[in-house]
Amino acid sequence: MEQIHAHEVLHMMEGNSYTEDSLKEAIKEQFGEEQTFYACSADNMDIDTLIVFLKNKGKFMPADSGFTVDVSKVCNH
Repeated sequence: MEQIHAHEVLHMMEGNSYTEDSLKEAIKEQFGEEQTFYACSADNMDIDTLIVFLKNKGKFMPADSGFTVDVSKVCNH
């Protein structure tokens, strides 16, 4: 199975707010439970690892019922 770039998850998040659990479920629904992801500085991340990675990279910002993607921090390459 080919890995998917983390940008795909960030773009999926645009305009929506999530908790960590609801984001995990949304990723499973969109990409599949066994999908792995990569980014500029990491690869072979499962869903849980990806969420921690994105949070630690400052890609999320607070929203009414959790958090959403900070679109100003999504690189476009």
